[in-house]
Amino acid sequence: MANKVGLIFSEDFYKYNFGQEHPLRPIRLELTYKLMELKGLLNHPNLEIIKPRLATKEELSVVHDMNYINCVEKYSKLPLEMFYQENPRGLFGLGTMDNPIFPGMYDASALVVGATIVASDLVVSNDDFNIAFNIAGGLHHAGKKKAHGFCIFNDIAVAIQKIRLRYPDLKIFYLDIDAHHGDGVQDIFYEDPNVMTVSFHQDGKTLFPGTGFLDEIGKNEGLYKSVNFPLYPGTYDEAYLELFEQYIPQLLEKFKPDLLFTQLGVDTHFSDPLTMLGLSTTCHEKLFKLMKKYSIEYTNGKWIACGGGGYLMNVVPRSWTLALGVMLDAAVSNEIPNEWIELFKSKITDEEIPFEMRDKNLRAEENLIKNPMFAVKIDERNREISNYISKNILPNL
Repeated sequence: MANKVGLIFSEDFYKYNFGQEHPLRPIRLELTYKLMELKGLLNHPNLEIIKPRLATKEELSVVHDMNYINCVEKYSKLPLEMFYQENPRGLFGLGTMDNPIFPGMYDASALVVGATIVASDLVVSNDDFNIAFNIAGGLHHAGKKKAHGFCIFNDIAVAIQKIRLRYPDLKIFYLDIDAHHGDGVQDIFYEDPNVMTVSFHQDGKTLFPGTGFLDEIGKNEGLYKSVNFPLYPGTYDEAYLELFEQYIPQLLEKFKPDLLFTQLGVDTHFSDPLTMLGLSTTCHEKLFKLMKKYSIEYTNGKWIACGGGGYLMNVVPRSWTLALGVMLDAAVSNEIPNEWIELFKSKITDEEIPFEMRDKNLRAEENLIKNPMFAVKIDERNREISNYISKNILPNL
C-alpha cells in the first residue's frame, strides 16, 4: 500500500482574505503551517509538500454556473464603489457581510479549488499517494451560482465532480465534521447515487445555514445517500464520538465507497466564537484517527482531506497539525514550541495563548455535574438521530 502524504500548500493561500474584521482570517493558515514545521512534520520522509494551481474556468464550470464564474472574475477587478453601484443587492451572494468582495478574489478562490483538485488527483491517479490534505480548502457552502458562508467557489464539489466525470463508477463517501452543515456539497450531489454526503453539525435550528435536518436524505437516484447528524448545542466529546463510532462504519459498510473525502472544520471546538458545540482538540485528534482507520478498512487507505471552518487562531493550528500527524502516523508531542508561541503572541492579541496541543472541555465537565439535564437533552437528541438513521437510512442502503 502506498504511504505518501501530500500537503498542498502555498503562501498565496493567504490572499483569500475578506479583511481584518472578517472571522475567516488567513493568519490561521500561516500559524498552522508554522506549527506543522516546528513540530517536525514537514521534514517527515513520507510527506511531500506540493504547490497548488489555479482551477480553470472549465473546471469551475463542472459545478458552477458560467455567469457566476464570470461575475466573480469581473468583481475581483472593480473598485468597491463601482461594485456597489452595479450590485446594490448582493447579486450572487457577493458583497455581503459574509462574502465581501476583495481585489484578486477570483484568483484566490480559483487557487483554493485548484489545490483541492491537485489533492484529489494525487490520491485517485497517483499510486504513490494514499492521502492528501489541502488546509485552505473545505469551502462547503458555495452553491452553483451563489457565494455563501465565506465560500466563493465550492472546492470540494468541483473536485468530487471532476472525479465523477473521469471515473463514473467510482463511489465517494463525503464526511463533513464542520460545525456548520455542508449544505453546498449536499445540494450539488443530492441526486447522485455514487456520492454519499454525511454531515455532523450543530442543529440548523440554532446555527447557519439553517439546513441539515434528519429528513434531508437525498432525492431520486440519490435517495438515502444524504445523511445528517444535527447535534444539540453543547454536544461534548463522548456524546459526539459515540454517534460517530456507531454509525460511520455502518454507513461505510453499506455504501462500499472507493474513496473517503473529508472536510475537517474545527469550529466544533468548545471555545469557537461562531458556534456552540463542545469538542476539544483531543476529540479532534480522535476523530482524525478514526478517519484514518476507516479509510484503511473501507477505501484501501484512500483519503482526501480539506480544512474548513475554525475561527480561533489558538485552535485551528493545533487541530490541523494533529491531523497531519495522524495522516503520517507520526507522534506529535503535547508541548507547543516557544518559537510558535512567540509568533502567536506577535500576531494575535485577542485570544488566550495555548501551551499544549491537546485540551479538555472543562466547562462541559462542570456543566454535566451542575446541570444533569444538560446531558439528558444531548442524550435525547442523539437517540432521536440514532432512531431515525437506524429505521430510515441503514435498511434502505
